[in-house]
Amino acid sequence: MDSKPPIARLKNALPFWLSLGMIPLAIIGATLGGWSVVLLPVYGWMSVTVLDAILGLNQENPDPETPEADLFWYRFITMIWFPIQFVTIFGMIWWVTHTDHLSTLETIVLFFGVGVISGTVGIVYSHELLHQGNRLERWLGDLLLSTVLYSHFRTEHLLVHHPHVGTPRDGVSARYNEGFHRFFWRVLATGLASAWRAERLMLARRGRSVWHPSNPFWRYGVLQLAMLALAAWIGGWAGLALFVWQAFIAVWQLELTNYVEHYGLTRRYLGEGKYEHVKPHHSWNAAHTASNWLLINLQRHSDHHYKPQRRFPLLQTYSADEAPQLPLGYPAMTTLAMIPPLWRRRMNPRVRAWRRKYYPDIADWTPYKEASLPWPAGT
Repeated sequence: MDSKPPIARLKNALPFWLSLGMIPLAIIGATLGGWSVVLLPVYGWMSVTVLDAILGLNQENPDPETPEADLFWYRFITMIWFPIQFVTIFGMIWWVTHTDHLSTLETIVLFFGVGVISGTVGIVYSHELLHQGNRLERWLGDLLLSTVLYSHFRTEHLLVHHPHVGTPRDGVSARYNEGFHRFFWRVLATGLASAWRAERLMLARRGRSVWHPSNPFWRYGVLQLAMLALAAWIGGWAGLALFVWQAFIAVWQLELTNYVEHYGLTRRYLGEGKYEHVKPHHSWNAAHTASNWLLINLQRHSDHHYKPQRRFPLLQTYSADEAPQLPLGYPAMTTLAMIPPLWRRRMNPRVRAWRRKYYPDIADWTPYKEASLPWPAGT
């Protein structure tokens, strides 16, 4: 296939640069204070949801054989985001700890917004980068995760979540009827140990111990300690606390997204510790235009799990006949997830309809009854 002209490539990629609009809003909030400190969550959640309502669904599918050269400007925004986020986080820490025009409450709200940047954008971009095969992009993904103190997400996502999604082995596949708040603390309590176990088993298969230099947890630890030390050096104890606060908000948003992506969806158990292959109907799909721009097509999640090697601009969307559909984009759905009774009212009927459609022969859907079944051999 012939590559597109350079201007056409840039024009097509520009909507996915929506994240850049957050940076001037952060600067406005830090300098003006007052009501302006809420601009970041308003932009990242409310305005995108309004745009979704206006623009509707984008159900067009790109050619998956598009030449790599045509993807340069799509990849560009993900590759420049680490220095942008790094300067934003640590520049904000320096500013608020060396000026006195913001109140304590304004500072806390402002860094909630910084967490919206590092969570809504930074972790989503790191996710895209970590799925790539080249070392530069994976390093950029690691650096982004270190700014939110969640480096083990790389291991947990690639070695546990993708192979075991929709099974009891995957901690971030939310169970049917499991409220988000219970899910969140469960994942925080088990995720690090699960990632460590996955790396330990991989090293053992290679005849190496956990102390071997190839264990990525060495890298995770060094990078995270460096970020904490830098925050403390720039802003003292206050700077360290603000850094941890924005990291917590970022992780909270990540796990809200994880909760929404697979809520109530399971893979058929085949016996002997085996499950059916991952298919598009094992993830919730959302074709909402604006939120897919901001989240670089993360909401085309059915295709991401079906074809995890695809770069984000080539991800396909699916019709309701092929994959379950979310009624709203992620910003609205994650807000709904914070109120479990409303979430269940909206989503449980959809899960039950999904079960009837794809697994009409299964009569007993006791929430995660499969948890008592054995894990695959060697895990």
